[in-house]
Amino acid sequence: MHENRAIARIKFCRMSLLSLIVSLLLEQARPLPESVWAPNGWVARYAQFFEQRFNAGEVHHGTVGWLVAVVPPVMVAAFVYYILYLVQPLLALAWNILVLYLTMGFRQVSHYFTETQHALQAGELEQARERVGSWRGRLSDRLSSSELARVSIEQALLASHRHVFAVVLWFILMPGPSGAVLYRLANHLAADWGGRSDAEFGAFGVFSRRAFELIDWLPVRCTAIAFSIVGDFEDAIYCWRTQAARWSDLASGILLSSGAGALGVRLGMPLHETGEVVERPEMGLGDDADADFMQSATGLIWRTLVLFLLLLALLWVSSWVGH
Repeated sequence: MHENRAIARIKFCRMSLLSLIVSLLLEQARPLPESVWAPNGWVARYAQFFEQRFNAGEVHHGTVGWLVAVVPPVMVAAFVYYILYLVQPLLALAWNILVLYLTMGFRQVSHYFTETQHALQAGELEQARERVGSWRGRLSDRLSSSELARVSIEQALLASHRHVFAVVLWFILMPGPSGAVLYRLANHLAADWGGRSDAEFGAFGVFSRRAFELIDWLPVRCTAIAFSIVGDFEDAIYCWRTQAARWSDLASGILLSSGAGALGVRLGMPLHETGEVVERPEMGLGDDADADFMQSATGLIWRTLVLFLLLLALLWVSSWVGH
């Protein structure tokens, strides 16, 4: 029995690592279309279907709607994985790769970051403003070059966590690709339902927001620790400990403060938007953001991804050696 469990752990680690590597390569070669997870895409229409049928303005309606929208796809992802594994493990591997490809999608937004960086390096401020505005979905025509770099780094740190690192962690924690499905659906519903506060919508989104806070609690801290390890560890931990709570959203504050500390750059701070100054707390230590720091942020994200894959590889090797 013990030997069978050891063999199962080895196969699980090997399949998880291979699934992640292949899906990442596939996503780099052919990014998932934005229409899947966009505000008006397939997943948004899926969420709207349940919102229209369950929203009566109360918290418990949102709870039922969330469970009906999230639990069945998660169970289907796990069930299909087990059935395919019994038939042929390679089919289960292909299922993992397919679902990860559909749920990770960092390249869907990374082109905004790259185009903004190139525009700033070329001194094309208006083009950089247009790219950042399209990325954030709001006017950015008054942002300075430093503010554009600052906002881009912030968006990249948050997107890398929500599109890659948290998905990877939940993929490892749950059977098959069900964890990846759970995280991305919960993330989308928290942004869609949990982000609305109009009277007509009511309290329907309260549960989705609370559920995602719970689901994201561990991944946020794992990503922040990873940022610290691959960057300036002491400054990252110091900024996390002293600055994270200042941000309006604690999870984002943890990611931005640790990422800024790891990079040695100052993020947050006031922004000049639509004729007014938007006050924000300062995150990080060091110099003002610029295009060079954007390149450093790219390096930080890639080193963090390599660290995640190395840890999974070490888990596989240790299981194999122990067996």
